[in-house]
Amino acid sequence: MPFLVRFLLRHAAIGVGVAAVFVALLAAFDVAHLGTLFATSSDGPLALVVLTLALGVTFGSVQMGFAVMLMSDKDEPPRGRRIRLTRLVPRLARVHAGR
Repeated sequence: MPFLVRFLLRHAAIGVGVAAVFVALLAAFDVAHLGTLFATSSDGPLALVVLTLALGVTFGSVQMGFAVMLMSDKDEPPRGRRIRLTRLVPRLARVHAGR
């Protein structure tokens, strides 16, 4: 499997794991009575699964985005043509005001 695919899958799994921990903490601390809803309602387990999947997609995407944006490319050689900057000298430009 290519390196970038493994890299993205690893970070997506980290995001899904963080989402699972987050949902577990929401249920354990009964934030907005979610823990009670999960325990007492007949659709509680379904709500728990849907919330976990939705947050897993969100947190996984955010983690992959962070990982990609924080990648360094110092081990790659520079590509393209190098532009050599010379000394910049200001020049006067004549402007005529017209009405």
